[in-house]
Amino acid sequence: MEDLLRPIYQERASQPNTLGVLFIEKKKPISPVTDNFDVILLIIVKDPEQLWYVKHYEFEGKTAAMHIVDEKLLKQWIDTSTYRRAVEWIITGIIIYDHNEYVANLKDELNRFPQDKRELKMAIEFAKLTRSYSEAKDFYETKQYFDSYSRILRSLHYLARLAIIEKGYHPEVTVWNQVKRMDLEIYKLNEEFISSNEETSKKVELMLLAIEFALSTRAKGCAKHLIEILNQSEEAWSFGELKVHPEITNYAFDLSSMVEYLTEKKILKAVPVETKGNKIYHRKYEVSK
Repeated sequence: MEDLLRPIYQERASQPNTLGVLFIEKKKPISPVTDNFDVILLIIVKDPEQLWYVKHYEFEGKTAAMHIVDEKLLKQWIDTSTYRRAVEWIITGIIIYDHNEYVANLKDELNRFPQDKRELKMAIEFAKLTRSYSEAKDFYETKQYFDSYSRILRSLHYLARLAIIEKGYHPEVTVWNQVKRMDLEIYKLNEEFISSNEETSKKVELMLLAIEFALSTRAKGCAKHLIEILNQSEEAWSFGELKVHPEITNYAFDLSSMVEYLTEKKILKAVPVETKGNKIYHRKYEVSK
C-alpha cells in the first residue's frame, strides 16, 4: 500500500519546507484513529500557505487521507489535546521521511511527556472538569436529572483523561481502554454509573459525591500551572489579567469555574480591592499562603 502512495508523498517530501512524513495504517475494521480510512499520510511542514490541508484518495478498493499540517499548529494540537488523533498518529506512525530527525525528536518528546507539557494538559482537563461538575451539580439541584446525568458522563471522561496524564501518558481516542489499565478505580466509577439500576436522581447524587472527592484530592496538583503563573507577580491578579495571559489561553474559557473552585477550596485567595463605587470592590486573586 505504501508503494502505491509513494508518488504522492515523495512529491511533498522533495519540497524544502517539509519536515517529515508519517504513514499510519488502519489496524481494525472500525478505526476512529484513522477516521476509518485505510491509510493516513501525515505530512508536517513549515510555514505553509494553508495551516491544515486535507485531501482524500481512493485506490484499488482502499481509501487514504493526506493531512498536510503546519508544525506550529501540530504542536498546539499536541499541547492542548485539540486534535487527539494527531498525537496517536505521531506515536504509532511509521516514519517514511524525516528531515534532520525532526519526527524522531517529536516522537521522543511525546514519549517523555515533559513535566511542563504535562502540567498544562492537567490544568486544561481540570478546568473542563470543574465546569462540567458545576453544571452537573446545578442541574441536579434544580431537578433536571437527565441533563445532570449527561454532564456527569462528560465529567467522568475529563477525570479519566486527567488520570492518564497524571500517570505520564497522553490520552488516546479510546480513553476508557487506557484507564482500565492505569486507574481501575476511575474505570469502575464509570462502569457503576452506567450499569447501576438505581433511579437516575440517586445515581447522579452518588456520582456527584465521588467526583467532588476526586476533584478535591487532585486540585492542588492540577492547579500547579495556574499557581506558577500567579506566583510570577507579588501583586494579586484580576481575572481579566489572568484570562488574557498567553500561557492560559488554552483553558481561558473554563478559567472562571476553575478559579472559583480553587478559591472555594482555599487554594487561591480572593483579595478585595477598593473601587470608586461605595462598598464595591474589585476581586483579585493570589495563591493562599
